[in-house]
Amino acid sequence: MLSKFFTRFSAQAGDWLHVTAHSHHPWPDVTRLAQLEAWDDAVTLTDRKWEKIFPETIPRAQEGIARWLGWPDARQIVFAPNTHEFVVRLYSCLDWDKHHRVVTSNHEFHSFNRQTRRLEESGRLTVVRVPAEPYATFTERFIAAVKEAPCDMVWLSQVMFDSGFVAAPDLKVIADAAPAQALVVFDGYHAVGAIPVDASSIADRAFYVGGGYKYLMAGEGACYLAVPRGCELRPVDTGWYAEFGELSQARAGEVGYARDGMRFFGATFDASGLYRLNASLRLLAQEQVDAERIRAHVAALQEQFLAGLRSHNIDALPENALTPPPGVARGSFLTFDIENAEAIETLLEEHHISVDRRGNRLRFGFGVYHDAAFVDKLLARLVSVFAEVA
Repeated sequence: MLSKFFTRFSAQAGDWLHVTAHSHHPWPDVTRLAQLEAWDDAVTLTDRKWEKIFPETIPRAQEGIARWLGWPDARQIVFAPNTHEFVVRLYSCLDWDKHHRVVTSNHEFHSFNRQTRRLEESGRLTVVRVPAEPYATFTERFIAAVKEAPCDMVWLSQVMFDSGFVAAPDLKVIADAAPAQALVVFDGYHAVGAIPVDASSIADRAFYVGGGYKYLMAGEGACYLAVPRGCELRPVDTGWYAEFGELSQARAGEVGYARDGMRFFGATFDASGLYRLNASLRLLAQEQVDAERIRAHVAALQEQFLAGLRSHNIDALPENALTPPPGVARGSFLTFDIENAEAIETLLEEHHISVDRRGNRLRFGFGVYHDAAFVDKLLARLVSVFAEVA
């Protein structure tokens, strides 16, 4: 689809077959030029580089992310080096003189899961974790858990990282189920750039968090938080950038916050990730590639791959091991839940096939740098690999 824009990656990959678009996505060539631009700006402008970053680089990134989210006000988008920074900042909005109840899934990524487990361990939280399976009833069960008792935070991945299951196809129905005082946060790291996302219906109610490491092809340092309009929360974990711009009314001696999403900003950071993000989003726009086109392209590659596994009788990756099973909405990777996943991952790496694993779950991810010829090559190598161990 866009393989011609990944020449440096392709040259370095050699005979490795990368099926990890859902993890460390390869960077397109334009991001190298963006990285050099960030370096040149730092050398040329020194401290004055911020006079470019704040009025140009950040607004451009805000507008780009707002388009991919359908977020109506780009000024409500704020950036951080990683999503953990946002996890902590959001938790710091709660009143920690009280005990809190959090409703989430049993399949959240480490940034949220580890921090939540530690707070739970300290006795400050009661956490309700809803399992994904059975998939057909997840939304119903999740909403029931939210409504079972008063809760202070609802956190849910729109697409789950350990399976690709689209857990929140309708963001609004989840947000509407939460009590008015609860913080509602959707993790879109495996959604944005993988499936069509329209978060406009929650822009006055919920937060939406994600980053550029995966499908947006920008690498580290380009994570974002979409903040609901009218938000007046005052996070205790607050950096000095949070007071940039027009400040909200503050009582005498009180710490002030920006009126828009900047109230969730941190402090001094490496802006090169935003340079790369802007370059990647600009490339997608120039090539008229949107989420609908990406979804259609990847879905076709997934079907080609599954059909090839069947026709070549590759029993090591049985279709009945897929989670979620065929017919259930999934993101941009296929997950096989098999007992010998670790051994198969090692075997594939020995034959220069790069996949990844979460426990017993082996993940194959396709992206815009793949095409049908790549899938044919991958299948042929898989046939050879498993023939050797048969």
